[in-house]
Amino acid sequence: MVPMNCKIAIFDLKGALAPEDQPLMLEPVLFCPVLTWMAQELMCCGVQRYFIVCRENWREEVREALQGFDADFFDDVPAALSAAEEDVMVVPGPVVPVYGPEDRNVYAADAAVLRSRLREGTSLTDCPAEAVGVRALWQPREQPPAFRAFSSAAELNAAMPAARELLMRRMASNGVTVVDPVNTYVDPRCSVAPGVTLLPGTILRGHTAIAAGCEIGPNAMVRDCIVGKDTTINASQVNESTIGSHTTVGPFTYVRPNCRIGDHCRVGDFVEVKNSVIGDGTKISHLTYVGDSDVGQRVNFGCGTVTTNYDGHKKHRCTIGDDVFLGCNTNLIAPVTVADRAYTAAGSTVTDDVPEGALAIARQRQTNIRGWADRLRKTWKK
Repeated sequence: MVPMNCKIAIFDLKGALAPEDQPLMLEPVLFCPVLTWMAQELMCCGVQRYFIVCRENWREEVREALQGFDADFFDDVPAALSAAEEDVMVVPGPVVPVYGPEDRNVYAADAAVLRSRLREGTSLTDCPAEAVGVRALWQPREQPPAFRAFSSAAELNAAMPAARELLMRRMASNGVTVVDPVNTYVDPRCSVAPGVTLLPGTILRGHTAIAAGCEIGPNAMVRDCIVGKDTTINASQVNESTIGSHTTVGPFTYVRPNCRIGDHCRVGDFVEVKNSVIGDGTKISHLTYVGDSDVGQRVNFGCGTVTTNYDGHKKHRCTIGDDVFLGCNTNLIAPVTVADRAYTAAGSTVTDDVPEGALAIARQRQTNIRGWADRLRKTWKK
């Protein structure tokens, strides 16, 4: 059969649902609405526009699921077919991409032929003899999907293993090592480059992009992040941020949204970073909080350093220059600036700006009271 040229896909989201019922294609699968994943899949068949048959009260949710796609809305299938006037891809009901044998739950056909069939009383779910299977139109080299129909959230959950298998097989064929596919969860919207290793317990969500040579896991969650090449994220959570190349994160690191961590950095155990820029080569090895801060290159954070960014009313930023050394248990009371090459003594609470190349000592001088402990112990015996 001659392959067809389908630039338009028609989704019938109304079906037999009551007006108040959410379209089943908005149900999530692997953290992603099924509709979003389906639109992404059909792009691989050359689809560029999406005609959505949907009730008015659900169109805002559908628009959100199709953000970034060219979508038009229609009240019924005949209206969508009339607007097409060419070969179309047809999604006649709720379906989810899975690994399995080819089926005709999604098909390509001539719009005029379909309009004629509908006038004759044929249902859109009845695949016409002239229709073409999706796999005949598939363009990429990786495994094309089958499309499994479902009529409830329970049936969608039952299809989850086959949906995950499709993604795991694709990544494997693309040179990604998935050590334990059963305990690895990857959002269909994610991009994982060849040469990446995903260890058990890895969860990749949203529009995350992992560059070549990275090792993610075990037990790591990365959401809506860009991760540079040859970076390791071990037993940590990273959210809505950018991580550079040749950087190590974890174990037990929490990166909150809006962070930019540079190349050749070390962000270690029990470190939290929030809304901050971390320059190349900076080391934040353990037990540290960095919030609302602009940190230069090659900075060393001693254990227990805290940027105290909140005064009870509003947040303030800390600015830390290049080649700064922050001693253990330093508190930086924002807003404050520690200039290039400066040091802070361990245990200091810094409230004023520190000039370039200076040493800030902000702690009470030690006093030794001789015999005090012995006198205390004598009171215990009475």
